[in-house]
Amino acid sequence: MGRYIVGVTGASGSIYADRLLIHLRKLGQESHLVFTETAKKVCAYEGFPEMAARADHVYDNKDFFAPFASGSFRHDGMAVLPCSMGSLAKIAHGIGDSLLTRAADVCLKEKRRLIIVPRETPMSALHLQNQKSLADFGAVIIPANPAFYHKPASIEDLVDTVLARVLDHLGLEDHDVGKRWREM
Repeated sequence: MGRYIVGVTGASGSIYADRLLIHLRKLGQESHLVFTETAKKVCAYEGFPEMAARADHVYDNKDFFAPFASGSFRHDGMAVLPCSMGSLAKIAHGIGDSLLTRAADVCLKEKRRLIIVPRETPMSALHLQNQKSLADFGAVIIPANPAFYHKPASIEDLVDTVLARVLDHLGLEDHDVGKRWREM
């Protein structure tokens, strides 16, 4: 069993985090969840107030004593989704002023998998520059851009096209989330 951190920021797109937690559980993986304060409000507004119940462990964003605030805590990667541009900028500039941004900083310094799923449009040059910086530092940027070639029948099908890529980049390639190209 793997151990994964899921960070949720205040960007719209709570369904991405909710479904990732569902998939991690189905795959028998351990999940550690941290929300920003704005994320809690957005999750409730978008209809996912029960998301915390899907995680194995939930932490307050101010809890710097959470295990994954330290590089000595062994885990298999972190996904920040949806990722607001404010949180992305803090991560890109090493501003670990919350558990979420500290955990992402630890991933970068320890060379662990860090997946960022930005949810913003349009993006300014500053947004793009921050994403390039994170990619240069080793993070994988997977925009919340769903695919349509598999003829999705639901919102969940669309979301899962992005989450399939997230799972792949977390090292969980052996999953059946979404259809891969030429498997239809």
